[in-house]
This record gives sequence, structure tokens and C-alpha cells, in this order.
Amino acid sequence: MGQELKSIPAWKLDKFIEDYLLPDTRFGDDVKSAINIVCDFLKERCFRDAAHPVRVSKVVKGGSSGKGTTIKGKSDADLVVFLNNLTSFEDQLNRRGEFIKEIKKQLYEVQRERHFRVKFEVQSSWWPNARSLSFKLSTPDLHQEVEFDVLPAFDVLGHVTIYSKPDPEIYASLISECTSLGLEGEFSTCFTELQRNFLKQRPTKVKSLIRLVKHWYQLCKEKLGKPLPQQYALELLTVHAWEHGNGLTEFITAEGFKTVLELISKYTQLRIYWTKYYDFQHQDVSKYLHRQLRKARPVILDPADPTGNVAGGNPEGWRRLALEAEVWLWKPRFMKKDGSLVCSWDVPMEVPVPFEQPQVEQNWTCILL
Repeated sequence: MGQELKSIPAWKLDKFIEDYLLPDTRFGDDVKSAINIVCDFLKERCFRDAAHPVRVSKVVKGGSSGKGTTIKGKSDADLVVFLNNLTSFEDQLNRRGEFIKEIKKQLYEVQRERHFRVKFEVQSSWWPNARSLSFKLSTPDLHQEVEFDVLPAFDVLGHVTIYSKPDPEIYASLISECTSLGLEGEFSTCFTELQRNFLKQRPTKVKSLIRLVKHWYQLCKEKLGKPLPQQYALELLTVHAWEHGNGLTEFITAEGFKTVLELISKYTQLRIYWTKYYDFQHQDVSKYLHRQLRKARPVILDPADPTGNVAGGNPEGWRRLALEAEVWLWKPRFMKKDGSLVCSWDVPMEVPVPFEQPQVEQNWTCILL
């Protein structure tokens, strides 16, 4: 398929996405069935016999399955299990290992039951306090195995709707915890629903463009190996390109793809963030955001978690990906049928940052008359 993308002309990219990247109905149904099996297991069965009562407040589908950007044949799902027993970010950090151990134990228990026709293949983890448990699930009814990552998390947000904007105090507490522990971005799982909603609501064509960028990234991974930037950073970069360069439900895919590759090639100028879920209104959050946005570029802040600079800490990976993007920009795919060049969108490399208000110390003088 890689060779095919390299030789696809600009006007055939939509057809390529439709034929090779969009998951078919059967695949989608398989993943949905598998997710339902695991969700029911986690909610109703998994902690039933635990030594201490464990309550699952919700199980949230994250990753590409949750966001609606799954690529055909890539059957993976992230499930975040929110537990009422975790009552703080620090709690999640210290206790997630014990819950993962219990989930693992129960998966093996289920395996031994003859009437249960589901097969779990658990990937062993060397870490005693691992962040997630990975396993594969297969049943006689599924056409292929589905891979899962299950992650226990602290339910800091409670009930979430597509219109939710968390109380700024939640972010102030997150920032305080992350900076004191030196673990920025560590608790992004707590904000999975916001990450999912941020991408899920985008028009169908934007999700198709994200699939194309993800497929291109996978080809780069096969060719270049590690280190490379996070794939999530490129998904967010694609949203930024569309929001600022086009914003319409219908657009020319080749223009969007070319724009994203150009942004990657100029990675040292990127400073991108959103104020959908957090902003500069709360003093502590504002102070922290200004600090984050002054960091060495590229900076792409997770729209759901200001402590996560998903583009940070990997200059070598960006350099290698940028060189590859430049190679791709020279390909004939960006020629139109008439031989002229496909245009790219006019997209800013950086989002403006509001002026930081100086903190005024108040000196009170009391005069006795």
C-alpha cells in the first residue's frame, strides 16, 4: 500500500482513502462487539471478587476507535476504566498497578471457564506499576483479533457532555500535581473524553484527512524507525491546518495533505494550542500556559491537558520526519491534471498568545487616626 500512496496523483487521493483506509462495516462491527465484551467484563465481572470493593464509574473508549479515525485493518482500542477508588491524580499514579494486576488475574480466570467462548491473550508487562494492560481478544464470531490497552484512571471530570468545559480549578490542581511530581502529561488519560470529543465532532472529510496523515506517518515509521514524534501531535496538526486554512466540510484533500507536510517541514516554528477546555482566565492556569508556550518549539499542547506538550522533547524525531515531509512535497502527487501545482492553505505557524498580566503585589498600609 505504501508504494501505491507514493504513486497516487492529487485527484485520486479521496479514492485511495475510500479503498484502502476507511474501515469497512464488518471490521467496524467486529471492533464494536469486542469493545462491548470487554466493557461488560470490566463493569460487571472484573472486580466482583476483589478483596476490597471496587466501583467502576465508567469505561470510556479512547484512541482512534473513540475518535472515529480508525484505519482499515488496524484493530486497536484504548479503554480507560474510571474507578471511584482512585480519588486523586497521585492515587492513580500509586495504585494503578494493583488494579491492572486484578484485571489481569480476572482475564485468566475467565479463560478457564469452559462456557465462556472468548479468548484473551495477555501481553506481559515488566513494570510493577504499569500504566496499562495490553491484550488481544478473539472469539469464534469475530473475523480477526482485536488489540486492547486498558488504563485505570481517576474520574476527575465526572459526567462529561460534548459541551463540557471543566472547572478551571481541576486544571489548577492538575498543574500543581504534575509540576510537583515532575510528571507533565502523565494524567492525560483522565481527560480521554475531552480528547475524544475534540476530534470526534470534526466533519467526515477532516477525519479522512487525519487517516491519510496517519497512514503517511506509519510509512515513515516503517522506513525511518524510531525516534519519531507522537502520532497524536500530527492528528492535532491536521486539525490546526484545517481550522485555520479552510474550515469547510468539503475541501480538496491534496491541499490539506500538502499543508500538513509543509507544517511538519517547518516544525521549529510551531506553537499551537486551543482554548476549548482551558484558557487564560484562571491566574494559576494562565501563568502555567504562558510558561508552556515559551518552551523550545515545536509546541503543540494537548487541547484537553495543558501539561501535555505532545510535540515536545523529541527534536531529532521531528528533524527526521521534516526531511521526509520535504521529500514527499516534491512528488508529482501535488500536480493537478493540467500540470499546475496544487496550492496549500495559508496557515499560521503559531497561535497568538495573550499578553501576560504582571502579578501586582498589594501592599496595604493601615493609618490610625
